[in-house]
Amino acid sequence: MNSDFAAAHLHLERACHYLRGDDETSCQSRAALDLLIEAIVAAQYKRPAADVVEFPRSARQQ
Repeated sequence: MNSDFAAAHLHLERACHYLRGDDETSCQSRAALDLLIEAIVAAQYKRPAADVVEFPRSARQQ
């Protein structure tokens, strides 16, 4: 089963919206959610490692 990072991102953004108070718990919660959102975005756009094909060098390039 694959994760739906876009949906997770959306729900975390909504949670931040609902925690708009200035109290300490709301501020700490938003900070924690920001860390989660950053991790989700990094995972969402992570690319698999690519295989690099090395071409032979010509005599002029050596």
